[in-house]
Amino acid sequence: MESTAARDTGTVEFRVTGYGHPDAQALSAEVQQEYVRRYGEPDDTVLHSADFEAPAGLFLIAYLAGRPVACGGWRAKQAGPYGLRDGDAELKRMFVVPAARGRGLARAVLRRLEQTAAEAGRTRFILETGTEQPEAVALYGSEGYTAIQKFGIYRDHPECICLGKGFTAASV
Repeated sequence: MESTAARDTGTVEFRVTGYGHPDAQALSAEVQQEYVRRYGEPDDTVLHSADFEAPAGLFLIAYLAGRPVACGGWRAKQAGPYGLRDGDAELKRMFVVPAARGRGLARAVLRRLEQTAAEAGRTRFILETGTEQPEAVALYGSEGYTAIQKFGIYRDHPECICLGKGFTAASV
């Protein structure tokens, strides 16, 4: 377990919990409600706890004053259709609870996830987001993510935005 400070938050503790952890499941339920609010329906992407177990992935939660306030994970991908490459890691379930937004937590989680993926030998993050998530699009753009070929179950939806960023362990 490691701790770090984020802007205006006090001490934030990052815990690698796995996707099956009760706090991870609670935050995932909250992000699904966010999708319903923004898109009118939940995300249909099927996720399994095993997708986020080392060495194929990782899921972490940021805690503030002992409360789970943000999360995110990555799962390894291999070369395949739609521009997927060996070494890719797909970023999933990035989320910050509304009461904790605006404090730099999403950026802190993203950077921690990039670091862990690079340390695990992954060379690029890929992700799907959407037009109704302008904060996410702005965050990723400010962190060097650029448009890539659309992939995933929403690739044919006009609201789908797919982004990617290459990295190495030395660059994060």
